Amino acid sequence: MEGEAGRGPGPRRVRLAPRHVLRREPVDRRPALVRRGVSAGTAATHRPPAPPRARWYAAPGSEPPVERPARGTAGVRKLRTVRLAGAAAALALLLASCAENAPQDSLRPAGPYQEEIHRLFVPVFWVAAAIFFLVQGALVYFLYRYRHRPGREGIPPQVHGNTRLEIAWTIAPALILAFVAVPTVTTIFDLARRPSGDVLHVQVVGHQWWWEFRYTDPAYDTGQGPLTTANQLHVPVGRTVELTLTADPQDVLGAGNAVIHSFWAGRLFGKQDVVPGRENRIVFSADEPGVYPGQCYEFCGLSHAWMRFEIVAQTQEDFEAWVRAQLQPAVAPAGGLAARGLDVFTGPLSSGLGTCIACHTIRGVETAAGKGGPDLTHLASRDCFAGCKFRLTEENLRAWLRDPPAMKEGSFMPNYRLTDEEIDALVAFLLTLR
Repeated sequence: MEGEAGRGPGPRRVRLAPRHVLRREPVDRRPALVRRGVSAGTAATHRPPAPPRARWYAAPGSEPPVERPARGTAGVRKLRTVRLAGAAAALALLLASCAENAPQDSLRPAGPYQEEIHRLFVPVFWVAAAIFFLVQGALVYFLYRYRHRPGREGIPPQVHGNTRLEIAWTIAPALILAFVAVPTVTTIFDLARRPSGDVLHVQVVGHQWWWEFRYTDPAYDTGQGPLTTANQLHVPVGRTVELTLTADPQDVLGAGNAVIHSFWAGRLFGKQDVVPGRENRIVFSADEPGVYPGQCYEFCGLSHAWMRFEIVAQTQEDFEAWVRAQLQPAVAPAGGLAARGLDVFTGPLSSGLGTCIACHTIRGVETAAGKGGPDLTHLASRDCFAGCKFRLTEENLRAWLRDPPAMKEGSFMPNYRLTDEEIDALVAFLLTLR
């Protein structure tokens, strides 16, 4: 073959098979060396120096293949490091999900209602696992079986449409879905059934970012409304509890906290949405005494992760004793630092920024009937506060009163710039509310 017109003598590579270009193969298997003015016999023995870059000749309009730079040793090591780090992270997540004795482990049900959910979950999980390994196994097999191999030319035969296969993979998923749907629908209706008999009724109100519990049965009336507590829900073991869930529908102090939450305690029941202006229900009971943690399970703002609660399951005797104590009004301290704290709580603060009684209620203190914040009548009988982010200790109370937004992001309780004397007095007073 002759070189291009105007080009001086020199070697060039000629593509003899256009299909190689389509496969992006960098070097032709049958190169022809042609030199202008060199006879065929001379060309057979001619060994010119290799050109710095081979010229590619393909069909008009086609593009030459993209040359990939060789990956050096540093690049290989970096890629290997990234892969190992990714594998280690995936393994860590897997091990974390299998934590032993996790307090919110829904796979260890502690009540009949969660047990019913667990009985549905187990067979559905194994069906899903079998399908996953079947599909992924077939995918890996076909990727390996029909991978490109050296020496295999051309494109494999293209097949479209197979009536038998299409019917099979339409019927099989339908049967699997039917197998899963029957027990699922049955469980949904069983859990939605309203309970009868000796049932404890509690209204749950979701605020940003704490939970309010109101015991609405007549036996728990305080004379000023239902028995109300915050962040800790006390229930008797073995007794059916019906929760009525709603979110705070009011724009408290202009803060606009009417948002959707989700109420969930993994060992006792599944999650349920908490929607402003709408009531949803959860029915559950606890098999054994203990403290069962729960949390908001739907993002609701800055401190969503710290909107937690605890369900305290007690024997019937302990629960009745707790109720008797909670129905009593708070006792005002007779004197000392705690009495000074009561004055600070009910009066104007030294900073002039507000008062505690604007948002908080304490039964037994006539002027303390505020709305928007937790009922503090028996605050010291609880184990946690501020959405159960903190354990109720003197140190935590002191830090909270000094700067609430710094302790919990987005807190609606502002920094009132209390003096150390005011903080000491308030802590002494609050710890008397048992």
